[in-house]
Amino acid sequence: MLILIPMDSNKRHEALITTLDQTKSWALVELDEGEIIKVSFFKRREEINEWIDCVVVENEQEYVWPFMEENITVLVAPTQKSIDEIIEAFLFKELHDLNV
Repeated sequence: MLILIPMDSNKRHEALITTLDQTKSWALVELDEGEIIKVSFFKRREEINEWIDCVVVENEQEYVWPFMEENITVLVAPTQKSIDEIIEAFLFKELHDLNV
C-alpha cells in the first residue's frame, strides 16, 4: 500500500505534514502488513509513477478534488504531524475519511 503525505521537508524523522499549497516535499510511504517498508521523497507529485492508495492531508479545507477524481482515498490527520504519527493513526483507523 502506498500513502502520499505533503510535508514541509524531505528529512524522514523531522518532516511534518503541511497544507497542499505549502508542500515542499511529498512523502510516499510504502506499507506492508502494518509496517513501514520504505519512505521516498519527491519534489513534485508528478514525479511519482506508482499507484497511490491514499493521500493524507492536514485539514478538511484542502482542495482534494484532483485526488478524488483519480479514485485516491483522501484522509485527514487533524492532530498528527510526523510520518510515524500519521501512519500509526492510519493503522488504528483514527484518520478522517473525506470520501465518505
